[in-house]
Amino acid sequence: MCGRYAITSPPEAVREFAGYMDQPNFPPRYNIAPTQPVPIVRQDAGVRQLSLVRWGLVPSWSKQVSPSSPLINARAETIFEKPSFRNAIRRRRCLFPLDGFYEWYRGAPRRQAYYVRARDRGLYAIGGIWEHWTGSDGSELESAAMITTRANGTLAPIHHRMPVVIAPSEFDRWLSTAESEARNLSDLLEPSPDDWLEAVAIGDRVNKVANDDPDVQTPVSPDDAGVSEADASSDKGDDQLTLL
Repeated sequence: MCGRYAITSPPEAVREFAGYMDQPNFPPRYNIAPTQPVPIVRQDAGVRQLSLVRWGLVPSWSKQVSPSSPLINARAETIFEKPSFRNAIRRRRCLFPLDGFYEWYRGAPRRQAYYVRARDRGLYAIGGIWEHWTGSDGSELESAAMITTRANGTLAPIHHRMPVVIAPSEFDRWLSTAESEARNLSDLLEPSPDDWLEAVAIGDRVNKVANDDPDVQTPVSPDDAGVSEADASSDKGDDQLTLL
């Protein structure tokens, strides 16, 4: 599951990381929410480009854009069968560049937010799909959804799902829909290695969409987090949660 995320790196850094040609000027975003415009990287005629789309996929066959329950995530296990996603995974794949995403642990003693970032503190990319929708009145909308899979050992103590992380070495393979048979990409839809990401316990300011500033990522003490080290390791086998 991924319902909020952040892009705080400068546009030049995002362009270099994702390898697209144009360089739109967009401000840092610390608390991106569903239905908001978000940047995705896609490929056209072998050239990568950055585009702004709605986060919350609208299938091309939908009669209208639903204001509720946007399709922000698509499950990797069923993406090839679900009518809402099966055409997009074959023909319209994309990347969501980001500095990190937020996840919530909903167990005792309280609901606790975490900021999930790369261990090297750098940018990374989540695999996604996008669609083009045309309304009966001629209005048009481009939208996208992130792909999720089962959680790895790092994130399992927080939530049972996580976004699909695409390594930079696989960007071409993921984006080249004309050359890649979608079902041959199943190895990319697996959880990322446990040592790629880290979960940082943060305060509750992130819970409000209106709070879109660096303070939403302020860490809290492990003693104040909503899940203790004992809770994190119990009934999880070797799974451990590092509270930073």
